[in-house]
Amino acid sequence: MRAVDIIIKKRGGQALTGAEIGFFIDGYNRGEIPDYQAAALLMAIFFQGMSAAETVALTEAMVRSGHQLDLSDIAPVVVDKHSTGGVGDKTTMVVAPLVAATGLPVGKMSGRGLGYFGGTVDKLETIPGFRATLSETEFRAALAKNGLVVAGQSSDLAPADGKLYSLRDVTGTVESLPLIASSVMSKKIAAGTNCIVLDVKHGKGAFMKNLADATALAHAMVEIGEGVGRKVRAVLSSMEQPLGYAVGNALEVKEAVETLQGRGPTDLVELALILGSQLLEMSGRAADNEDARRQLRQALDSGAAFEKYKAFVAEQGGDVSYLDDTSKLPLAPHREEFPALQAAYIQAIDAEAIGIAAYTLGAGRKVKTDAIDPAVGLVLRKKVGERVEAGESLLEIHAQSPEQANSIKESLLGAYIFSELPVKAPPLIDKII
Repeated sequence: MRAVDIIIKKRGGQALTGAEIGFFIDGYNRGEIPDYQAAALLMAIFFQGMSAAETVALTEAMVRSGHQLDLSDIAPVVVDKHSTGGVGDKTTMVVAPLVAATGLPVGKMSGRGLGYFGGTVDKLETIPGFRATLSETEFRAALAKNGLVVAGQSSDLAPADGKLYSLRDVTGTVESLPLIASSVMSKKIAAGTNCIVLDVKHGKGAFMKNLADATALAHAMVEIGEGVGRKVRAVLSSMEQPLGYAVGNALEVKEAVETLQGRGPTDLVELALILGSQLLEMSGRAADNEDARRQLRQALDSGAAFEKYKAFVAEQGGDVSYLDDTSKLPLAPHREEFPALQAAYIQAIDAEAIGIAAYTLGAGRKVKTDAIDPAVGLVLRKKVGERVEAGESLLEIHAQSPEQANSIKESLLGAYIFSELPVKAPPLIDKII
């Protein structure tokens, strides 16, 4: 078997066998197949696509390229939640303790953010002392003790995916549905969880800009999961406007805490209940959706979810006094309200523009080595469908200086569309696959 023959076969639009895919990925991971041949195959896949069977085979090959966790000795069922990312997306910090508080273990490996916002790990690390870099022994011990662990992505899980992703990034092949789906799912499968819920976002503030593309990606990831014996569901959620009110790392930690204390934004609470209920249903912990929501609501209303969050943070070295008193979290020295220039209803909020503004303040990173400013960001005062009066605040800017705040005001003005007539808020969820 030769790498060049596999490239030519895919270039011609033919389906690759599992053996061919396995040979190529294994050879590339060991350094026997060079980058230029891997890049050629990626480009062929980009233009010719892959069948469901090929995508499953690619995922399995990347899983086999490294270590695979087996968590069955800790619990018969361990679950995970993954989001494709969006502006103000702090759902892991709510869903994970909420589900774990019902008695269903959650073991999650999460990445750092690139682009507009930090990832879950970046946000959690705004809590002093919190450690996301855990050994496998520490990961397993934390999961066994608290039924909840969120750690940084281990480099020995699906290492071939890491190599391929770096190559995709510099060869213009990132936006390939089978490559995206296999990349996400290889890491999830290698992490050893049995049931996975995917929050696949679409809209201006998401990677997938329209519902059709997001639906296709969701179907591909669910098919991969089912193809390797996992239970997977995908929730298609809107990212036309930011989720919740807070956009920024410490600001989102604060909002997640408020949500677990029963004071969260309606959209964030509802999304957390929907995602969590899918996990309870798939795992068999709930008879149906109504039972799942009842269990989750009880965990939220009783304070059990917040206590689970604190126990998880403490186990990973975090100072829980910052959760009991969120005013201790990093706070930007300059804060000012951004007023509306007219009285009207808010027809739309461009989530991408809001994300870029937060990124400009320092809430995101251009490359993985960039430092993130945990304190800066934006806090929305109004959402789509609400009325605002002239001079009333649209949002609060959290910046390091007045000059930094001024640098984003023009873009913030362009993020809002107003209407003289009442407007309905867009639907939060489009479908569940």
